[in-house]
Amino acid sequence: MSAPSRVQIETRIRELGPWFHNLDLHGVKTAPDHFLGDYPAAKWRTFSHAIPSDLHGQTVLDIGCNGGFYSMEMKRRGADRVLGIDTDPVYLAQAKFAAEQCNAQIEFRQLSVYEVSRLKERFDLVLFMGVLYHLRHPLLALDLLHEHVTRNLLVCQSLLRGPLEQPPIADDYEFTENSIFEAPGFPRMCFVEKSYSNDPTNWWFPNSSCLRAMLRSAGYQILAQPEEEVFICRHIPGTTAGEGELVG
Repeated sequence: MSAPSRVQIETRIRELGPWFHNLDLHGVKTAPDHFLGDYPAAKWRTFSHAIPSDLHGQTVLDIGCNGGFYSMEMKRRGADRVLGIDTDPVYLAQAKFAAEQCNAQIEFRQLSVYEVSRLKERFDLVLFMGVLYHLRHPLLALDLLHEHVTRNLLVCQSLLRGPLEQPPIADDYEFTENSIFEAPGFPRMCFVEKSYSNDPTNWWFPNSSCLRAMLRSAGYQILAQPEEEVFICRHIPGTTAGEGELVG
């Protein structure tokens, strides 16, 4: 079959819109007026150096794949197998179309993060980008990722709110201790009851120290924080809650 014309691509992009990922499909942008600019390409440039450049022989799971930007970037780095999952059939249709236009062999499935045990396999690299704050049960999701699908690395990104300080946290506090909870940077999350930025699925906004604590609690070792919102973590086999360790 001949390659689709620019008009055909533009027509299909409109049919599948609106797009959250601004992708370049043969010179046609899917979301050229994105309120975050060239997103997520601009975000990717801030931490791409922290992801292995050669993924040959590796498997990748992209959770909340949306339009497929990160799935395709992992395929460009040579990953043997990339699986993107999302709960939204519109995003999955976008991702499938984009992958076809880029000739990228990627599998997409409609699946929730709470259902990852159904995959019955572990992946060398798990991407968890821009999903955590959309979940009503974010710590449960991290526990499930650790227990069922992560073999080696987890890349976690979340919208963060609050101070960036990382105060020392004691292993225990007396019941009468109260002031620590008011300390800047103490791990905390803000709950959004109704909506934030016109999106009723924005439920939780952790601060930086809270997300770090959650990742460690779920059994991940934090290797690096290459960008303010991005954490590169290693799966620690056999760990129980609270045994993760910060090394970078």
